[in-house]
Amino acid sequence: SLSNHGFAVELARVQDAIRTIIMETAYRSEQEQNALSSKPGSWSEREAIRMFEQMRPQLRERIPEIVAGRRGNLVQARMEFEEEARTLGLDLRSPAVSGRLHALFDLHLEISEAEELQDPSAARRNRMLRILYHGAVHLPDDVRRTIERLEGNLPSFESLVETVLESSEGEFSEAQQSLIIRFLESKGYLVNTSELRPRVLACAGIVGTELGYLTPNQIPRLAPGILVSDEHVDAIVAELKSLAATFKPKQVEEEEPEMQLAESVADASDRVGGVRGQIDRVDALLSRLRLQDGQ
Repeated sequence: SLSNHGFAVELARVQDAIRTIIMETAYRSEQEQNALSSKPGSWSEREAIRMFEQMRPQLRERIPEIVAGRRGNLVQARMEFEEEARTLGLDLRSPAVSGRLHALFDLHLEISEAEELQDPSAARRNRMLRILYHGAVHLPDDVRRTIERLEGNLPSFESLVETVLESSEGEFSEAQQSLIIRFLESKGYLVNTSELRPRVLACAGIVGTELGYLTPNQIPRLAPGILVSDEHVDAIVAELKSLAATFKPKQVEEEEPEMQLAESVADASDRVGGVRGQIDRVDALLSRLRLQDGQ
């Protein structure tokens, strides 16, 4: 409501002013709609329409630039288009001229939407944008800035993917995926993260599928995780098993309470030292895993 934008709508004079503006806007809109199908009623109106028809080609060429410059904000684009018409000498006070001007703007938008629906490149890029921006409101600011940079350079990204797939003869294995990520990193895109890497590789898979290099089953769902050799994996598993075994309680024969107390007191310092050593080994192993994750 208007109260959320700072208007004191509880005041009677503010309510009257709002009603007046709404009625004037509705009347002007009705006049413009009627002017589209009615003939000009005076010489000045006919002259204004003639001038508009002369400027129509120039105005039509300016619409794509204005819409693109406003990044899809159609309200601001429409206002800038009106200002462009005024600078060309058109009298927008005439409903016949203003109605035709807005009709020209709306017609261009409808044609552009129809062209995008038929353009495979636009449909492909819309799919990629849906993947990149999925849940983006929960991502950090630096990740969203990287996504915005990628959005502005999707044609270059498509060329990169096409070049990589063409040189690899349609293969999209781990090597090609890493090549794409490293190239983007060299250009300043921080894409080698858990949030962006899967999205970027999925977009690359979409490009490869649309261009005929890949099948839909080859589109990456998840990015590669920690990459270690088989020997390293076996060593880590063996070490984890040995550490787990040391923490298992050992079965001992029942002894007299006095003997158990004496042994526990005698071995207290040794046990504390052993536990500390085991904890240090666990910390060292976790550090190695984090190091591998960072690589």
